[in-house]
Amino acid sequence: MMEHPITPVEYHRGLVSDKRRIGRGILAIALLLGGMQVFIFALAIIATLIDSAIGTEAREGYTPLVNAAGALSVALLIPWSMLIQRWFYGVRGGSLSSVLSHFRFDVFGRALVVLLPVIVVFQIVYYWTPLPQTTWSWHDTLLLAATALVLTPFQAAGEEYGFRGLIFRVVGSWTRNARLGLVLAIIISSVLFALVHFSTSGLLNLWYIVFAVGTAWITWRTGGLEIAVVLHAVYNATQFVIDAALQVDPTVATDRSAGAIDLSVLIPVPLVIGTVIVVAIHTRRTGTVLTPRAAGAPAQTSTV
Repeated sequence: MMEHPITPVEYHRGLVSDKRRIGRGILAIALLLGGMQVFIFALAIIATLIDSAIGTEAREGYTPLVNAAGALSVALLIPWSMLIQRWFYGVRGGSLSSVLSHFRFDVFGRALVVLLPVIVVFQIVYYWTPLPQTTWSWHDTLLLAATALVLTPFQAAGEEYGFRGLIFRVVGSWTRNARLGLVLAIIISSVLFALVHFSTSGLLNLWYIVFAVGTAWITWRTGGLEIAVVLHAVYNATQFVIDAALQVDPTVATDRSAGAIDLSVLIPVPLVIGTVIVVAIHTRRTGTVLTPRAAGAPAQTSTV
């Protein structure tokens, strides 16, 4: 077990051992990404079959049930990431949440109070220019809003546990130097995060990279996923609630092709950069949060 190293380490070094185990890490990442695709396709097929059986009106294959299935499939990355870490590294899944091996709800709560109103302001700016609309039935609109409020936060958390959690820690364990491991972990996890969204738009991929790099840095600095989860979950949930309320055409909202994306996609970039700056200022005295020091082990400060 590597639950609490004798020497305190940063979040991304939680899977470090005497051996770098790069091959094992690549296999773990492949299993994570492959599992995600299996979840997405399997649940989408099930949702489509149910829609067909009950006669749901589809908009190019998009229905409230298909939307909910997509959110649930990505949310499954939370237990899936934990299982992979346990199978491949013998480390309990709880350590993916933070260096304390559990989800820090106090950190989560403070971040939620600060970020929720700020993100709402950014969403108002983003939606100020009208988007193409469609017409949903009363019940479909309710189902879309309910999915956004109930499942979308877990969908966003699933991506954080998969990319800023498992992949970040796996890659971070490949080098003997902590700084080099951090750089590689941020780069590889961010590039993979952008790639799995299958966008042909340079602007949209730039947004994905900025978001991924920012949340990876925040995760490293704060020693856990809580703030990244808040940022991701609140942003996605508020966006999908607004989409449902304004009945935004889903064929437009889900179009990630180059021709469908304009500069407005970069509106939330200052949100991520601002969050990074606030975290940097808040932790300037304490440094990077490390795993707890084992009893009897010498004290160690952050490497920052």
